Order: sequence, then C-alpha cells, then structure tokens
Amino acid sequence: MNRVARILLAGVSAASMTLPVVSQDLPQAQSAWYTDADAKLQAMIDMQPNTGTAKNVILFVADGMGVGTNYAIRLFAGQLEGKLGEEHVMPYEEYPYTALIKTYNINAQTPDSAPTAGAMNTGVKQVFNTINLSENGRHEDCASEEGNTLTLFSEIVSESGKSVGAVSTARATHATPAAVYAKTANRNWEAEAPEGCTDIATQAVEAMEAGTLDVLLAGGARNFYATGTQTVHGGDSSRKDDMNLVARAEEAGAQFVSDLAGLEGVEAGAPLLGLFTNSDMSYETERPETEPSIADMTVAAIKALEGNEEGFYLMVEGGRVDHGNHAGNANRAFMDGVAFAEAVALADEMTNDEDTLIIVTADHEHAIAFNGYCGRGTPITGLCMGINGDGVEHTGEPELASDGKPYTVVGYLNGAGSVLTEQADGSFFGTRPNLTQEVATDVDYLQQALIPMGSETHSGEDVVSWAKGPWAHLLSGTQEQNYIFHVMNQAVSAE
Repeated sequence: MNRVARILLAGVSAASMTLPVVSQDLPQAQSAWYTDADAKLQAMIDMQPNTGTAKNVILFVADGMGVGTNYAIRLFAGQLEGKLGEEHVMPYEEYPYTALIKTYNINAQTPDSAPTAGAMNTGVKQVFNTINLSENGRHEDCASEEGNTLTLFSEIVSESGKSVGAVSTARATHATPAAVYAKTANRNWEAEAPEGCTDIATQAVEAMEAGTLDVLLAGGARNFYATGTQTVHGGDSSRKDDMNLVARAEEAGAQFVSDLAGLEGVEAGAPLLGLFTNSDMSYETERPETEPSIADMTVAAIKALEGNEEGFYLMVEGGRVDHGNHAGNANRAFMDGVAFAEAVALADEMTNDEDTLIIVTADHEHAIAFNGYCGRGTPITGLCMGINGDGVEHTGEPELASDGKPYTVVGYLNGAGSVLTEQADGSFFGTRPNLTQEVATDVDYLQQALIPMGSETHSGEDVVSWAKGPWAHLLSGTQEQNYIFHVMNQAVSAE
C-alpha cells in the first residue's frame, strides 16, 4: 500500500498532506528544460493579481494575427536574431495572463475586421461589415444607423477626463482604427457616405472636435482632402465634396504632421493628427526613412497622451500583418509582425504595470497552414527541411512530397499563390513548381495555396489575448471577443 492510500485510510484529508520535494533526485533535474520550467512555475505561484484602477489602457491589435500567424512571427523573429527560432519568445508572450478569444460576428462564422474591432470597443458583437452599430444595424443601409449607434469605450473614458488615441499602419479610416471613433453601416464609407450618413474621415475630425479622439496617426491622407485637390503626399483626393478635413482638424487645435521628421518635432501634448501616406502605410520590408514605423507612431502617441493626469486610452493596430496574409505573402506579413512586437515592447517600457493595462490581441486569423515534418530551425518562410536524428538543427535537405518536389513550411488554403490556374475554357489545372530555397525565401514569393482567389481570406479560428496590469487576470480561459471591452471598462472604473 502506498503512502497516500495509508493516509486516506487513516482518515487524514489528502488536501492536508505534504509530499516530499524530490526534484533534485530526478535524472532530468539538471536539464535547462527542467530548471526553466521550474522557475516559471515558481513565478506563477508568486504572482498576485493587480486590482488597482487603470490610469491608462493600451489595446494592441495585430490585424490578422491568430494563433498560427503568431506562431510563424515568433519563429521569424527568432531566426532574424540568429536563433533556431522555435525557442524564441515574443515580448507580449511573457505577459502573465492569456486567453483564447472567439472572433465570429453576429451573422458570420468567418469574421470581418470592422465588427471584431467594434466588439472590443463597445462590449457587444456586431454585424459583418458594420462598425459600432447594434444587432439591428444593416450593412449598407444608411437608415439603419438611426437609433442603433453604440456608446464607445473612447466616449466613456473621455467623459471621465482621459485622452484617446488611435495608431495604425493601415489607413486612419480603415476598419480597426475607425472602431475607436466611428459608427457606420458600411466600413467602406471612408471618404463618402449616402445622404443622411457621415463618412468615416469626417467622423474622425468630428471626434477630434468633440474631444473623444485626441491623437490619430496612420496612413490614408487621400480621405481627408477636398475633391479635385492633391494631398500633402501628391496623391489625388478620394473625397466627393469640398471638405478639407486636415484644415478643419487644425482649426480645432490639432498639430498636423505628414512624415517622420514632423512627428519627431511635434510639441508635447495633444491633439495630434498624422497622415503619413496617401493610402495604407508601407510594409516594414520597404518602409522609407521618411515614414514612421509603428514603433515611432506608438512612442509619439504615448508622449502626446501621457501629459493628461487622468490618463489615456490608446489603440494601436499593426494593420499590414493582415494585408501580407491577404496577399499570400508570408514574408511581409511576418516582418510587420516583428515591427508590431517592437512597438509593444516600447510601450511597455514607457508605462508602469501598476497603473497601465496592456492587452495584445488580434481581430481574426487567416487561412494560413503549416506543413510538416520539418527539422528544428527550418526557415519559417522557406522549404521544410528534414529532421536530424543525430543533432538538433535540421539536415539542410528539403523534405519531398509524393510528387517528388519540396514544399514550404507555410501555405494558405486559398489565395493568389494557388497551384491551380484558370485555362482558356474556364477550367482549372495545376501542378506544383519545383521550388528552390532561394525562390521560397524571396520577399516577393507568394506561398503555395490550394483554392484560387485574388485575395486570401480570413478564417474563423480563435485568436489570443495577452495581458498585464490592472485587472489583466480577468483575461483567462476562452472568451467572446466583446469581453475585452468589459475587462478594459472594469480596469478604468475599479475603485
């Protein structure tokens, strides 16, 4: 009879029993894998939830970075640093609290960025392609906006005296940043809307005038200039009216900047409007020196907002992670993910865990997939290399599929890289090319996909939220996406 059984038979509760610590006696006890895990266990045991009031809330959204895309970015980041990659840890992955987030929309299994971002900013799920309307809102139905607009987190915290900011590497009027300040029946009404409704760019400036948006840094200048005119970047306006929204923002007291030098030279404080490109900002792989990175914009936004003694709410979007995936171009998607992580790390350094809730998450995942069986250190954007039975790192020899050809680690279920091509008679036929590592790792390479589509789609898979700071411990388990709003609201209103 073992010791536990004897104690139970003696009538002693198993809960009161203390078993001897025998870790040092195990043959694996000196392994780094063992000691690292043991240290992590102790850190988790010692951790105490922070139930103070959040002065600041920063919501980071890497658009399109679900569990799979994050996995790939992790390896990509580690390999850029000369590691094998799998052992790498992203800055936000060290946060103490993690939850899985369900991303579906009210009427869509596969979500859209507009209602997913809206869910995080209002506390309720929304209808596909709408922003911040109730379940009675209808896509493209201008009349359905009346009586169905929702109160935003930005409006709630502004009422309590906090400042608000939004940063994005997409257009300032794109779905995710728009969810911080706009309410619309169509996410595409960026520069014009039907009579009776207000376009998103105009809503951005109206929010700045009302004091519910103090900082807006992104691309998309074309939506802020009067019809028939050119933007500060030389491109044509997308507006159909004579409204110069940049001038209107300046009249409301905003500083306007259009490049990195201007951003670095702004006077401290808000309001601040920065529009750095005509449309979306550049991918990190080819970002010019004159254009700020997502880290540059994040730092500038915090500096502009932190002067408010009541605190701030800042949403930061890595929008082009999503665009790289849509293009079937893993290299660009992953590099933008690395840039996003740098912004998270800098924001963490600039703020205090005691009074700042930081949540890092995504709005949705993509139809991305990962092949096997690949050896350790296989370049995540390249060919799947063989497992080395006599060592740790891969063999350097590509694995071959049943067609005798190598294959990449990353693929997509659909997209522009489809192996099927349309024939003259409208039918599709496909055969995989015989790839080399040089071709597969080129920045312009489109990963092989199955179903032919001009743009790869989102998927309905869960995303992750990582959190630290006041009330971050509430983000655990598996949660609906709109729950994130409730955690943020609890953090700023706790006494």
